[in-house]
Amino acid sequence: MRHRTTRSRVLLLVLTAATIALGLATRRIPAVFPVVVARYGGDALWATMVYWLVALVRPAASRRMLALIALLVAFGVEASQLVQTPWLEALRATRLGALALGQGFVWSDLGAYMVGVGLAVLIDPMSRRRHR
Repeated sequence: MRHRTTRSRVLLLVLTAATIALGLATRRIPAVFPVVVARYGGDALWATMVYWLVALVRPAASRRMLALIALLVAFGVEASQLVQTPWLEALRATRLGALALGQGFVWSDLGAYMVGVGLAVLIDPMSRRRHR
C-alpha cells in the first residue's frame, strides 16, 4: 500500500506567522541580529514566507515545484520594482504595500531570495504528514 504525504496546513500557517514575525524583527530591531541577518534577513525571510504561502495553496506539491514558484514570485516582485507608475508607487508608499512589494530594485535581493527559499526547502520536510 502506498502512503501519500502532504503538508499540514496548520503547521504551514504557524511557519508563515513565525517567518513574518522574524522578518519584521530584523527590520524593527536590527541591532539584536548579526549584521548580515539585519541587512539581508528580511528579504530572505520574505521569500521563505512566499514558499510557505504557495505550500498552503498546494500542500501536496514537491519541494522543487514550490521552490520554483516561490523564486518566480520573488524575482517577479523584485523586477516589478523597476516599474514606476503612480498607482504602484502610491501602493508601495503604504506600510503593507512596502512590505509586500518592496521599494526599489536591488540585485542583492535576488541572492537573499534564493537563500530564503533554500531555507524553506530545508525546513519543509518537518511540515509533512503521512496519509493512507
